[in-house]
Parts: sequence; structure tokens; C-alpha cells
Amino acid sequence: PPAMLRDEDTEADFQRFLRRVDEVANLLQGLNSSDPAVKEEAIAETEKRLREEGASREEEESRSTVNRTVINTSVRAFPSEIKAGLSSGAFLAALEKDAKERAQRRKRNEQLANALKEKGNEAFRAGDFALAIQRYTEGLEKLRDKQELYTNRAQAYLKLHEYEKAISDCEWALKCNKSCLKAYFLMGKAHLALQHFSESRQCYEKMLQIDPKKENLFKDCVNEASLEERRVRDEERAAREVQAGNAAALSLQELLQRINTPGQDILCYTAGIRLLAEVVNNCTGQTLFRTNNGFSILRNEPVRGAFCAERKSPAEVELCVSLLLLWQAACAGNEENQRLLLAQPEVSAQLPELLSSGTHEIQRETLALISLCSENESGRRLLARQDLASRLQMLIELVKNTDEEADGAMSIPSDLTGADRGAGTHSVLFPRGLVLILPSLAVFQGRFRRVKRAGTALTGGMVDSLCADAELRAQLAQSRECWQACLDECSDGSSPGSSECVLAVLGLMMNLLLESSDTIQDFAVPISGRCLALLSHQDGRIVTRATGVLSRVLPVSPSAVEEVVKGGVVKKMLKFLKVAGQLTSSYAIKTLSICTKSSRQAQEELVKWDKRFQVLLKLLESENELIVGNAAFCLSQCLLIPGAAASLLDSNVVLLLLRQAGGDAQRTSVQQNSAIALGRLCKAEPRHIPQLRKLNGFAILNSAMKYVHSS
Repeated sequence: PPAMLRDEDTEADFQRFLRRVDEVANLLQGLNSSDPAVKEEAIAETEKRLREEGASREEEESRSTVNRTVINTSVRAFPSEIKAGLSSGAFLAALEKDAKERAQRRKRNEQLANALKEKGNEAFRAGDFALAIQRYTEGLEKLRDKQELYTNRAQAYLKLHEYEKAISDCEWALKCNKSCLKAYFLMGKAHLALQHFSESRQCYEKMLQIDPKKENLFKDCVNEASLEERRVRDEERAAREVQAGNAAALSLQELLQRINTPGQDILCYTAGIRLLAEVVNNCTGQTLFRTNNGFSILRNEPVRGAFCAERKSPAEVELCVSLLLLWQAACAGNEENQRLLLAQPEVSAQLPELLSSGTHEIQRETLALISLCSENESGRRLLARQDLASRLQMLIELVKNTDEEADGAMSIPSDLTGADRGAGTHSVLFPRGLVLILPSLAVFQGRFRRVKRAGTALTGGMVDSLCADAELRAQLAQSRECWQACLDECSDGSSPGSSECVLAVLGLMMNLLLESSDTIQDFAVPISGRCLALLSHQDGRIVTRATGVLSRVLPVSPSAVEEVVKGGVVKKMLKFLKVAGQLTSSYAIKTLSICTKSSRQAQEELVKWDKRFQVLLKLLESENELIVGNAAFCLSQCLLIPGAAASLLDSNVVLLLLRQAGGDAQRTSVQQNSAIALGRLCKAEPRHIPQLRKLNGFAILNSAMKYVHSS
């Protein structure tokens, strides 16, 4: 492709063009002015520029040193009669004609540029990046300010590792469109390839500033930059230790050379791999293992044969276990090594087979390796490509057998989590990251295992705590099997053991209800029905969580609201509000606000069972603004019932609402709910107005009325 202008030349040329555009726009504005003096001045200035452009045109063309499209900034010479002094109307007509001709030329050039862009895209898709660059360059010769051509060419330059040119094109794209996300994204990639880590992050931060919705992409890009910076730093440090003659570093290199020596006995390979696993015990060891081609060990035929054998001899089992231990040591906390390991075809193909091999030692160490790699996002993505779910389900099923088999399946020396620590339950030994790749596991299909052993217990509680992960929540919230499993587990909470499981499953449901899905809507009625039944449970923790689930599931289903209101939920919530703690009260008042919003029966029952609104008035004095806001909302809904407002005469309701509506509340929603309730109160029962006048609250009431009308 033609050579590009030097940066200072192109920048000056581009800025000069922009100034001329502004000047022409100002002239056109002057020519269209209703002020005769301004119009005459504009005509004189235009004629002056015509003469100057005509004189300098030849010189300007002689300075053009590259084969490129020059944006035509000169004004076309007009016929001599215009220069001789036509009327301003004729002059404007001629100028308009010239503008139309320019617009037509630009339209033709844009069509040609688009056609060349498509040809460039075809070449890019075919992998011919040099041809793609040529086509994009030809398109820019037709239309120099087309942003897509710059970003597309930058992407092609990236493929050819011409990073400086890619950055230059991205800068030009940003001159055309300062909010071009693709330009910042590609420029960040180019800077990263050049190991300009600070500049790369700045580009990604610009992306987030332009579009905050790209937060996930931003996080991925920044994480990639951090990993690459860490890789470079680790490799530089490891190289320094080798140059300094560090004994551990040199012995690691020597061991790798010996293991890669062909023709050795399988027992020698096993012994060497075991020794190597002991040496790779820190970041420097992991880095040297990677930089000295440690992951190419499977290229050794005896090692690969033993690792991939369908039926393994005892010696091959020992070698396979040794390899798994070595990879655990090399990959622990090292995402770059995890990437290299899982990218090997032999490893990807064999992991599912090793899980179902029937050899406990191999299964145990394979699961440990998978768990280790699943602790971070990039590792989970790599593991998700493997066919592991069915094999892992089979392996986890071992927990229902003997203690020895359960230990073989569940003893995972990595990031394990506990459920409800300090609440009387055992620790749950289960890998946090693994759940993200196991949506079909038995624990999500209603078969929650309760293993009563001294050290471990696999219960639904593990899923409760793991659902803090947003990605996992989204997956499980879509799973009909998961919701059915939750309903099945909540059907029995009579025994102490089952109570713990029900408590954990209710926690899981509360987490899943943070998501929105059609599946949740489908299960809303049975979920709310099951929770309504649990409100009579003797365990206060279960009652609190069941109330919390109701507060989150009812908003998605009017049918569920109707069913729980028929089932007496209003009376139960009022009972809790009289005696329960703050957490249960916050769930209960939210549940009431949802019910009174859409159910006339709920409004009538609240008026009936909360005499003179004593419970709601007490909640309006709470220090918890969420409770206050929901209480004000419930009250405003109940004031639609005839006679409800009159029952509040001689109470301090006006003062309470006035405080919140007038600004005591920090949350706008609390102020609005209080204002609506205040407006409805005075509208339904004017005898509250004197109290409002006494408290100098008319300004607030007037402000509140707009909420009443809009509501």
C-alpha cells in the first residue's frame, strides 16, 4: 500500500482542513444573513478567498507527496460574470450549485469507498490481511474521513503484527469519531502487544467512559493486560535468577532436559516427573517450567502413551498420577500456565476419560487439577469447552458410597467453601469454580446428599454460598431442574438435618431471585405456595428466609400474589411485624407492599387486621429507610379503602409523613412514597388538613399532589 504521511504532516493537514470547513460554514452563514452589512462583508470575503484559492491551487497540488485522497478544500472557480459582480442572489445560487456538485462527488466517493470496504472485509475473512489493507487504503483514497476504514485497516495491521501502524490508524479513526469504541479497543490491543501496559489500560478506561455498559468487556481487557504484564515480569525475574546461577533454577532446567531424553524406562520418567513437581514450588519455578517447554513433555512417546492409554498398567497409573501432580504444581495460581496446559489437544481429550477411569488416584488428582483451574474466570472458560459435566456428575455420585470413596471424590486441596459457618453445620468441601461448569450435576437436580461424616458434608448449603457468583446465578436461575430441586427439598423440614438443608435451599432461592428469567415466572406460584407453608415452621431462620423469598418472587407474578393473599399472608406478615427483628420485618413489609399494590383484598385485610394502622405507624418511625418507604407505600395503598383515612384522625400520621416527605429521608423513593401517602390522606379525609396547616406543611402537600396525580 502507499506510504503514509508522517504524523506531524498528517496532523497539520487534517487540522488545516477542519479550519477551512469552519471558515466556509461561517461564510455561508454570513451570506444568508438578513443584515445587509454582514452579507456584503461575507460576499467580499468570499471573492477574496476565490482569488487566493485560485492562485494557490497549483502550488498546493505540487506539495502533495503521496498517492492519497485529498479532501477538496478549494472553492471551485466561478464564471467570470460572478467575479465581475453579480447580485447576491445570483452569487448564492452559484454557490449552492457548487455545494450540490460537491455533495454529489462525495456521494459517489462514499459508494466507491463502501464497495472497497466490503472487498477488504472479504479479504480479511479469507485471512488475506495484506490484500485487506490494500483495499481499505484504496477506500481511504476515495473518502479520507471514513472511520470504519481506519479501524478495519487497524485490525488487519494487528493480524500482521504491525502494531505501530494499527495505533496510527486508530488515532485517525478517533479524529473522525472521538467516541469510537472499536478504535480504543484495537489501540489497547496494539499497545498491549508492544507491552505498553499503562497506555493499554488507558485505552480500555476510555471505552468504559464512553459506554459504561461495556464493563464486562473492560474487565476482560484489563485482566488480559494484567496477566500479560505479570507474565513479562515473571519471565524477566526468572531469567535474572538463571543468569545469577540460582541452584534451584538450574536444577529445574537440568531435570527438564533429562525427562525429555528419549529411550528411558517408564519408571525413570515417573521418578523424574515426581522430582520436577517438587522443584516447581514457586512462581519462578512455574515460570521456568513454562519457558523451558515443560508443557511439551507429552511429546515424549512413552509419557504420552501412558497418559493416553485406555487400560493402564500399575506403572502407567503411577506415571499418570505423577503428571497430574506436576501440572497441579505448575498451574497453581498461574493463569498463563493453565492456559497453556488446557490448550494441549491431548490434555483436552484425556481429562474426561481420566475422570471416568475407575482408578481412584487418577480421578482424585484429575478433579483436583480441574478445581484448581476453575478458580479464575479464564480457567472456567477453558474448562467449559471440555466434555466434563457428565463425568463429574458420576464422580460426585461417589459421595453416597463408602467414606473412602467419598474422600477420593471430595478431597480437593484448593479453594473450598463452607456453608453457614458457625450455624451448627459441617464445612462443605466442594470447589467453588467447579459449579460454574456443572449445571447438570445431581446437586442441582434434587438429589442433595447429606453425608454424616466427621469431616465432610455435601448439602444444598454449598450451593447457597456459591451463588454469590453472578455468572452461576444466571445459569441456575434459568434451570427448571434447579427450581424443581429447590421445591422438592423445601417440602420436608421437620427433622433437624432436613431443616438445615431447607434453610440452605431457601438461601439459594433468594440468591437466584436476584436474576430475572421466564423460568422464575413459571415457578413463582409453587415457590410462593411452598414458602407460605414454611411461615409456620418452628425454626425462626427458616421463617425469615421464607419471608425473604416471598418478597423477591411475588413481584414477578400477579397470580402468585393472588394465591398468597388467599392463603392469609397479610395476617401472617402483620404478626411478624409486631414481634420480629429488623431483617424479618424488612422482608415482611416489602411483601405487604407488593400485595397491597395489586390486590384490593390485601388492602382491605390490612385495614381490617391493623387496627388504626398501629403497626404501619410504628414502622414509619424506623431508622431503616427501606422499611419506612415500604410502610409509607402500604399506607398509601390502603388509603384507597373508604374510611381508612378517617381511622387515622387523632394520630401523629401527618407529622410522620411530613418529616419523610419534607426531606428527612435520604432516598428519593422514600420521600415520594411518603408524599403520595400524605396527599392521599388529606384528599380522602380533609379533617387532616388543620393538622397539616399547624405544621406549616402546605408547601410539601402541594408538592406531594403531583405524585398523587401521577400515581
